[in-house]
Amino acid sequence: MTKANEHLNQYINEQDAAERMLPIVGQLYRQRGVIVTVFGRKLLSSSTIEIIKAHRLARLTQKDPVSVEETMTVLQGIVNANPGSCRIDLGLLTVNARAIGSLNDTDFVNEHTQKVLADIPNTVSLLDEPRDIVLYGFGRIGRIMARLLIERTTSANPLRLRAIVVRGGRDGDLRKRASLLRRDSIHGPFNGDITVDEENSAIIANGNFIKVIYANQPEDIDYGDYGISNALIVDNTGIFKDEEALSRHLRPGASRVLLTAPAGGAIKNIVYGVNHGDIKDSDAIVCAASCTTNAITPVLKAINDEYGIANGHVETVHSYTNDQNLIDNYHKAERRGRSAPLNMVLTSTGAAKAVSKALPELEGKLTGNAIRVPTPNVSMAVCNLNLDKATDRETLNAYMRDVSFNSELKQQIDYSFSTEVVSSDFVGTPEPAIFDSVATIVDGNRCVLYVWYDNEYGYTTQVLRVLQQMAGLYIPNVPNTGS
Repeated sequence: MTKANEHLNQYINEQDAAERMLPIVGQLYRQRGVIVTVFGRKLLSSSTIEIIKAHRLARLTQKDPVSVEETMTVLQGIVNANPGSCRIDLGLLTVNARAIGSLNDTDFVNEHTQKVLADIPNTVSLLDEPRDIVLYGFGRIGRIMARLLIERTTSANPLRLRAIVVRGGRDGDLRKRASLLRRDSIHGPFNGDITVDEENSAIIANGNFIKVIYANQPEDIDYGDYGISNALIVDNTGIFKDEEALSRHLRPGASRVLLTAPAGGAIKNIVYGVNHGDIKDSDAIVCAASCTTNAITPVLKAINDEYGIANGHVETVHSYTNDQNLIDNYHKAERRGRSAPLNMVLTSTGAAKAVSKALPELEGKLTGNAIRVPTPNVSMAVCNLNLDKATDRETLNAYMRDVSFNSELKQQIDYSFSTEVVSSDFVGTPEPAIFDSVATIVDGNRCVLYVWYDNEYGYTTQVLRVLQQMAGLYIPNVPNTGS
């Protein structure tokens, strides 16, 4: 057999296994609430090529990588085990199984999988009853959050998007809102079906009846009037930022509030994966910090845990936002009145200082600034750090690669190997931080780290995780690696 035929046959076999995986992964999620990943990369709604790429990427990080055919064998063992709701890392499970037995032995695979899943409750839904969610505000983050909630609607997912609150109510408003949800210039079309119910002021998306409530202030709403109870309110407006203002959301039918912007005062700023364990049932108001804080804090935690951070500076190169002007016009903030698509705009960021709210050991050690640039999405943080102990580029990169694939922070940190990637390549990345290993600079105890982040999608996945935590939705991990 020629080398060309060998590679082609190998690819065809991988493609065949990946195609057989697709319906199984979907059925496990819809029927059992099981989220299947390969070394942290989620397979649900993936294409065959994306599944193959997930395995090939893992080959760069695993000493003895697994094949698609091998993970397919273990996936069938998971089906036979009939597990309850959980998140299963198929890659790690396959590596562990292969280390103690033969994957060609069906009985062994079934027995091993049954053993690993023995402690997982055989329950499809992880809550006794569905939990109502209301989005207050329907801008960039609000619409991505709506997509995430709608796309995850199954009998196993107890979070239900019940309503969206917006200002307005003029003729055609409802259809405009639905159109913005249906089509997105950056994130592409909505994955599903959307219709408008004008009579009942609702958007119906993938079978979800979502009431659109028009209100100028929180006090105008009684959620009980819409059959909504014990709701979690996700504030996407950025208008209400302290405890007094956010408490206005605690209306009849609403019990807790999650803010998708930095908060002041004593409100807990949560970066999921770092300090989500600080959320208590008694916390009526919680903040999911900012996109930049969610990008840099997991990376800084990983570096501080291994090397210690003496001090440093974080410069963010941030895509322009709706807060800026398209053309020069008045703005209350310095420089932000200048045209966003035409200029780099030097501005301030509180993200560096906000890190200490999630990671207190870095209190007073970081400074920060920001440059807004003419791109619509995906940003970068440049972390210039002085470490407590010296290292080298290869060692630091190898450590961060392991963190990305094998640690409790693997949902928070992606790892880039490519010498050719640019910002648009990271649109839609679910991890809030992408560590660019090629750009890493290390000189003794000083390092410069480059961290990409989709400041819309990556951040919103973190907001969703905080929302799940607040709802009491704790998804077990198999094998157990933490968050």
